[in-house]
Order: sequence, then C-alpha cells, then structure tokens
Amino acid sequence: MIKIYTDGASKGNPGNGGYGVILLYKNMRKELSEGFRLTTNNRMELLAVISGLEALKVEGLPITIYSDSKYVVDSVQKGWIWGWQKKGFKDKKNVDLWKRYIPLHTKFKPQFQWVKGHAGNPLNERCDELAVTAALGYNLPPDQGYEAEQKA
Repeated sequence: MIKIYTDGASKGNPGNGGYGVILLYKNMRKELSEGFRLTTNNRMELLAVISGLEALKVEGLPITIYSDSKYVVDSVQKGWIWGWQKKGFKDKKNVDLWKRYIPLHTKFKPQFQWVKGHAGNPLNERCDELAVTAALGYNLPPDQGYEAEQKA
C-alpha cells in the first residue's frame, strides 16, 4: 500500500502559497514541495494531491491519500467532481487542476482519508511545514492557472 500525506498553505488567500507531500511505500519515503506567488489555499491543497500522484512510478497498488482539506476530500469522496465534469465545470474554481486530477484518479483509484489539521499527526505536520516553507521562498513562479482563472 502507498500512503500519500498532503497539505497546502497560502500566506493570504490569495497570496504566496505552497504545498507539501510525503509519499510512503514499504521502507521508502519521499518528500515533495513547491511554492508559487499569488495563489490560494484550496489550489495548493489540490496541487499537493496531484503532485503526489504524478510522482508515483507504479500502478496497481492500493493508495490512500491523507489530507486535511475538506474541499479536496469531499469533492472526491462525495462525487462532486463528476457532476462538475458532466456540466463542463461551469462556474467552478480550479478547473485546470481538477482536469489534471481526474485522469490521475481514473488511473490510480486512490482512497481518501481526511485528517484533522494541526492536531499532532506528525506526517500532516511535516507536510504543513514543507508547504509553509515553500510558500515563504524567494523568486516564486506564478501560479499560471490561478492567473488565467482571474482573467477569465
């Protein structure tokens, strides 16, 4: 089983943001993080999940994603994304990221587990630390999806 812990952060909403991911498989552990200027917390939460899945090198193993984002967990577990997709994502935010997520969901069929944020879960806390550190970086690239959404 592969476990993926994720978290997103933004300093201001919108503001500088980042995500943190920890991938666990057997005795292997990999950490990922990246920061962007002018983005939102929800975008970073979703991008963390996407980045974790995109980093996988194998298929066919059970995957559980641990996230403290009700936005992400509920959107998938309650099937909202399929309704949004059917309606062409009309009036929805983060469409670029949801369109990037859906093929990954189809490919990997991950299960989601909501975890309470800032509640002492060491892996969730580490993801938060990675996300916040990334958001505080220098010369952060733009979140082009967020910028395009604002212009539309």
